[in-house]
Amino acid sequence: MTALILGLLVGVILALTGAGGGILAVPLLIFGARLGVAEAGPIGLLAVGMAAALGALLGLRAGTVRYRAALLVAFAGMIVSPLGIWLAQRTDNRWLGVLFAIIMLAVAARTYRQAGKRTGRHEAMDRHPPCIRHQQGGRFIWTLPCARALVLSGSVAGLLSGLLGVGGGFVMVPALRRHTDLGMESVIPTSLAVIALVSAMGVASSAIAGQLNWSIALPFSLGSLGGMIAGRQVARRLAGPQLQKGFALVSALVAIGMIVKAVA
Repeated sequence: MTALILGLLVGVILALTGAGGGILAVPLLIFGARLGVAEAGPIGLLAVGMAAALGALLGLRAGTVRYRAALLVAFAGMIVSPLGIWLAQRTDNRWLGVLFAIIMLAVAARTYRQAGKRTGRHEAMDRHPPCIRHQQGGRFIWTLPCARALVLSGSVAGLLSGLLGVGGGFVMVPALRRHTDLGMESVIPTSLAVIALVSAMGVASSAIAGQLNWSIALPFSLGSLGGMIAGRQVARRLAGPQLQKGFALVSALVAIGMIVKAVA
């Protein structure tokens, strides 16, 4: 029951705050289910991956997922993800907790700064990213700098997915905004597609290695799906700068709590 409730909470947070909200899955398992980072990571990855898959399918139906770019990024992440899992299994939980907390603080700071900034289909017009689209067809003009930027972004997301059990939304969303001319209406579902694919690889690797606690993972994941569906019903009415700032502040407090727990 505890895992189900925690999963519901994660799903609602994902629906309200976007792909990066899944970073709270592992801390909730650490404090709520009393798990270590290495044990909580694969469970959080399964839940976030399932919720991301749901969001990606909805994006595919709406035609907003750039699936070729998503497949390239995900392929890079899937190659690197097992390396992160291997490192997690050989790293002390306290150091993993501190690293996770540092990343959370960085995500919280960036989210707070960006809250209220303009987003949309015209947000990249004043930039010159390496990945740009044809004006008529809307497909990317594939170049070496574009492919290199996307592969590097996917590799970082894959490493962190395996190491810390995070979906990588906090990496992919800013990476797609920086390296492409996509608006947020395409950035979010494309990043969700990447997260779903990379998470699948990480979960499969963890399951094969016997590192996945199914008794907690299944109710937690089902809860996250339910929370995602329920959260989408109110996301449009509640989402906004103040909600993003609130998410950033909560993330910062959780990160500080993780550091205190690690060094205590």
